[in-house]
Amino acid sequence: MVKRQRQDRPHRTRADYERGLPDYHDPTAGFGGAAPAYSALTLRAVLAVFGLVFAAGAAWIGFANAFPMLGWAMVVVAVIALVDLVWVLYRKWRGEPG
Repeated sequence: MVKRQRQDRPHRTRADYERGLPDYHDPTAGFGGAAPAYSALTLRAVLAVFGLVFAAGAAWIGFANAFPMLGWAMVVVAVIALVDLVWVLYRKWRGEPG
């Protein structure tokens, strides 16, 4: 089976990810002579861990104090934070700097 790639995107190697992808998710890249931005994956991972711990604690407090809607809402937020954390750790494992 031949792997296809889009014509408008160059094929990226592991070395490209290790160097970092310039202008990655930066809508203001290049305005006013600014240097290209690189992803801040470590900061994003720390914030995802904080969100996960906070949401899990708030869910526990919600269920313990007979606020089931708050508890379930925080469970949803905790799951979203967990998925985000897994994705960020995968990107760091792949070799992206940040």
